[in-house]
Amino acid sequence: MKKAILLLAGLALAGGAQAQLAPAGSGSEIEQGCILERPKVVFNKLTGKYVMWFHLELKGRGYAAARTAVAISDKATGPYRYVRSYRPGAGQWPLGFKEAWKQPVAGEKELKWWTPAWRTAVAEGLFVRRDFEPGQMARDMTIFVDDDGKAYNIHASEDNLTLHLSELTADYQGFAGRWNTIAPAGHNEAPALCKRGGKYYLITSGCTGWAPNAARSFVATSIWGPWQPLANPAVGADADSTFHSQSTYILPVAGKPNAFIFMADRWVPKNPIDGGYIWLPLTFEGDQPRLRWVGRWTLGVFDQPRP
Repeated sequence: MKKAILLLAGLALAGGAQAQLAPAGSGSEIEQGCILERPKVVFNKLTGKYVMWFHLELKGRGYAAARTAVAISDKATGPYRYVRSYRPGAGQWPLGFKEAWKQPVAGEKELKWWTPAWRTAVAEGLFVRRDFEPGQMARDMTIFVDDDGKAYNIHASEDNLTLHLSELTADYQGFAGRWNTIAPAGHNEAPALCKRGGKYYLITSGCTGWAPNAARSFVATSIWGPWQPLANPAVGADADSTFHSQSTYILPVAGKPNAFIFMADRWVPKNPIDGGYIWLPLTFEGDQPRLRWVGRWTLGVFDQPRP
């Protein structure tokens, strides 16, 4: 959750989880004054633990730390015990990363941001090389658990220019060392992912700070890609602002195959605790995810015939 001071401030999925920050001045990574965003909770069948991942920015460093962190609990509602934070992918190249891209290119650091040449350099690993040793940046994030039980952390990286998808360890508390990029230099954040009919669907947002923008969507037959761009999933009035919201999660509906709820944040920058959510049925037209504004609805909408 953007600019959140309390972890539980954005934790709709955990039903009001209990979490405590360390006292200011304690030196803890999660001491009061740090920034905690986008919390997600999943259950690990191997350990019987609930595992919470979130985007963490260290106190006093703005958004420079760009870390992803994990906490665990015996109950979905907590209390959660903080484990640690990560910069994922330290010392590891993404899948399919060309040998030629592993070496710096003369003059690449002097390229002017947002020019075509600079975007090409980003797509060919400019920031991946920069962060190879300390680990890759990890900001806006989501967690996805596949049918085989493997879990993945998908996060905005490379100064929000490229999404990274990283496989988690079997206990969901660390990184397995296998990762890849999605839409290099595409400038995406707020990833939300689901699986339908053997295909993976990703909904993202552009990067316009607190202001909402038109959603984007992608499809792949493998979670490792390649990911093909699709259209804005939102249609109708206010589609260009995703109904004044930003994607945060796609929730599969229990007991209803291929039924999904799209969850999104509505930000209130001046007082983030007043931010709210919208939940909408996510439908499909062929491979294209679709979002339409519905002011009031029930789960019965998923009992209607769907393409």
